[in-house]
Amino acid sequence: MDTQTKYALNRINRRRFLHTAGAAGALAVGGNLLAACGGTGSGGNQITLQQWYHEYGETGTQQAVLRYAAGYTKSSSANVKITWVPGDYATKLSTAMLSSNPPDVFEHYEFNDNWVKQGLLEPLDDLYPPDIKSDFNPVNLASFTVDGKIYGVKMFDDTEFFYYRKSLLSQAGIDPTTLTSMDALLEAGKKLTTSKTKGLFLGNDGGSSNYQLPVYAAGGDLMANNKIAFNTPEVVAAFEKLHEVATSSATLIGAPTDWLDPSAIINGLTAIQWCGIWAMPTVIKALGNDFGILPWPAQGTSGKPTVPWGGFAEMVCAKSKHIAESKALVKSLWIDNTAVQQDFCLDYGFHVPSRKSVAAKATKLQNGPAADAVNLLNSYGRTIPPLFDSVMVTALTDAASNIVKNGADAASEVAKAEQKCTTELQQLLS
Repeated sequence: MDTQTKYALNRINRRRFLHTAGAAGALAVGGNLLAACGGTGSGGNQITLQQWYHEYGETGTQQAVLRYAAGYTKSSSANVKITWVPGDYATKLSTAMLSSNPPDVFEHYEFNDNWVKQGLLEPLDDLYPPDIKSDFNPVNLASFTVDGKIYGVKMFDDTEFFYYRKSLLSQAGIDPTTLTSMDALLEAGKKLTTSKTKGLFLGNDGGSSNYQLPVYAAGGDLMANNKIAFNTPEVVAAFEKLHEVATSSATLIGAPTDWLDPSAIINGLTAIQWCGIWAMPTVIKALGNDFGILPWPAQGTSGKPTVPWGGFAEMVCAKSKHIAESKALVKSLWIDNTAVQQDFCLDYGFHVPSRKSVAAKATKLQNGPAADAVNLLNSYGRTIPPLFDSVMVTALTDAASNIVKNGADAASEVAKAEQKCTTELQQLLS
């Protein structure tokens, strides 16, 4: 399965993980987990650490993590056993976490504070002395921080943005630096639309799955000071504008592959497409230098450009019988071993190493659109707050979908989502 599809599955499965992890009781872990020992498995006093990864689509990634595990086993008192999990990673992981035999170390895409309240996560603050902490962007740290404690070490960063065809914009007389608002983007899309090519592609859902982007682009927040904060006139207007864009004749709907795959812009179905950094090698191979990138544009006078800040982090299960050894493994891979970090991020897929010093030395990220992507991430990247759980995500995503796809009244939908989110937040904080 390709990288784009795997990334999509993990975004979707995040909701299932949070829902399942919040349920009482535990189920036995189902089959189809591919276990492989990364070390020698020798006897003596050597303990075994179970480390879980979801099934990455990039060729070579599984072999790489086995190699990392084998190398660590040779230099430590711990044997590392890798479990490579195909399919619905989120559900399988949540089931295992609630069982009597959870993984010691695992990766996942974000989390919320319910994980902490249920005693599933071990704080990792001792892995962050001042010189290390300052080498991670504060946005990264905040996305895994609950009540002042840090529960994850970011393995890599992903982001998303608009790809555009330079040649098509040039032929239409469009300067990409002027596309700083959704109105300007829509007008450009209309100029770029022909009988064969649509101007814009935000996804087959019109962009509604990226529910947080209109909020941030309007200068708003999902939460502020432990209160739901997205119900503002500016945010309502941003969702109304997204409906206008999604229903325009300039916007592609019903592409053979959705926005996570760059096929629409590569195959000439659109001139401007929302997609992710993971697609950049494919885009370069297909289009050469004939593309650039743009952030999601600002909305309104108080708005700001925005891009999502995603990626996976390594965490330690608080139920592990080997907490110290598990933390030592995380430290070795994702803090100390900068060669592993560059290898994992850039030799198989295409991601940004989370440590700023490591990303700065990555030659593949120092020029052209790749360097632009890193700049967009550092300048405009926003994450989902840890308290914004699956119930809230569903409430606002449903509202966005009703507005963008169905033309529902934006003010009413945003208000209903706010009420659902406030009720959920009050339960979490209680």
